[in-house]
Amino acid sequence: MEGMIFDIKKFAVHDGPGIRTTLFFKGCPLSCRWCHNPESISPDPQIVFFEQKCIGCKKCFEACETGALILTEYGRKYNPRKCVLCGKCVETCYAEAQVMEGRTITVEEAVKEIEKDRPFYENSGGGATFSGGEPMMQLDFLIALAKECKSRDFHTALDTSGYARWENYLKVIDSIDLILYDMKHMDPAKHKKFTGVENKLILANARRLDKHGKTMWIRVPVVPDCNDSVENMQAAADYFRDFRHVERVELLPYHRLAESKYRRLHKHYSLEGTETPPEKRLKELAKPFEDAGLNVKIG
Repeated sequence: MEGMIFDIKKFAVHDGPGIRTTLFFKGCPLSCRWCHNPESISPDPQIVFFEQKCIGCKKCFEACETGALILTEYGRKYNPRKCVLCGKCVETCYAEAQVMEGRTITVEEAVKEIEKDRPFYENSGGGATFSGGEPMMQLDFLIALAKECKSRDFHTALDTSGYARWENYLKVIDSIDLILYDMKHMDPAKHKKFTGVENKLILANARRLDKHGKTMWIRVPVVPDCNDSVENMQAAADYFRDFRHVERVELLPYHRLAESKYRRLHKHYSLEGTETPPEKRLKELAKPFEDAGLNVKIG
């Protein structure tokens, strides 16, 4: 059983309780304007270029046999339509300016990486988190990996957008201890505008998970001029106030760390220059949740 991931993060402290190992799955059905992992959207491997690392040796141009990578009078040009992802340009780049985002990994290999940090989990109450992207897009791999982790008594967390068929959640949630549930916007039209999909299924699945008795952390990205209105937070607070298994609500302030990722992927970033919301504003947005009796954490 193999899956496609783009990163494994050790000593993660923001992806569930305790110290964790987070596996980032490739592929996502959403295309959020503010996505801080744009390399996660495509389910396929992608070649990215770190310009600041390039030493100008031109070996990558020599290695490319399809004409996807050429040197022109205007500089380096990359045509992803001609690229067959052979990885030869990556292999020849000893400066690591050319990098392949996305690699296959078996369940056994993934569990071996998770197992290395067992002492940290035992001392902190941590475990393994499956993030992305959207792990539900690789359902068979997720099921096998989650089951193997539970057989080894690891605490497991699933970070999900909620945009998947309910019957698929039923196939995996018995092997998941905690659901990190992303809530982008309460208004269906604005949700579709900013993420590419409506939120009807997402809202319905959140309620189903609560009725199923799954512990959840609701995670709301706070993005200026997208979803950072008090009205939106009030709507979310009203929706989740009667949930019995929401342990906390996390407001995650927008940050600009992803801007360079979009450039490396040759993607347009519509939010370039957007600033992180100030702490005072974040506290204002937290108040509707506090008034609803929900435990709120900022950041």
